[in-house]
Amino acid sequence: MPRSEAPTRVEQLYAVLRADILAGRLRPSARLQFTALSERYGASMGVAREALARLAAEGLVEAVPRHGFRVVPISETDLRHLTEARVAIESLVLRESVAHGGIEWESRVLAAHHRMARTPHTEPDDPERISEQWAAAHRDYHAALLSGCPNPRLVGVAESLRAAAELYRRWSWPLGGQDRDVAGEHRKILEAVLAHDPDAAVAALTAHIEQTTRVLLEHEDPD
Repeated sequence: MPRSEAPTRVEQLYAVLRADILAGRLRPSARLQFTALSERYGASMGVAREALARLAAEGLVEAVPRHGFRVVPISETDLRHLTEARVAIESLVLRESVAHGGIEWESRVLAAHHRMARTPHTEPDDPERISEQWAAAHRDYHAALLSGCPNPRLVGVAESLRAAAELYRRWSWPLGGQDRDVAGEHRKILEAVLAHDPDAAVAALTAHIEQTTRVLLEHEDPD
């Protein structure tokens, strides 16, 4: 392979593998052996190795001694711990946002929700994969909800926990989340926030977070 072509082929395979992982076509814990990947995607083993190294750096795959790579598994223990931590911290931060956020905060939340609601949820040519544009709008909406909290330390912790759950969120759609009323869940949080009802807002946010966990545990055999 000419050296000038290698980066392009690595980038192409990386993009295809990443899309297949996020869409659940390569399921959690799936083995990723070089020979099989080369045959399936028409790439050399060298290209496959470089693409997998990039995915490993992103936390989407992991090396298995003497067995190559595999898609990272769903860890039931980690998922439950992460969900518990998110509910505790994000509930606290959202209460603080409702208590202290003013008109500017409400405007940010409304604008972020409007943008998310108007953004296609899935890729036009790949309905099993959440679109990158919607994922960004979704992230911005939840960030806006928490941004009314006057304690930046708490906001930072909440945001780091949300970031840690990104892959689980992506997987929840192809693994069973298509039966959810995601738009309705987000709207319920918004309505409670605008009504200045912290109990209802926290209840809606908690149900939203826990539903993702429930979907994953019902449709996949965790490690």
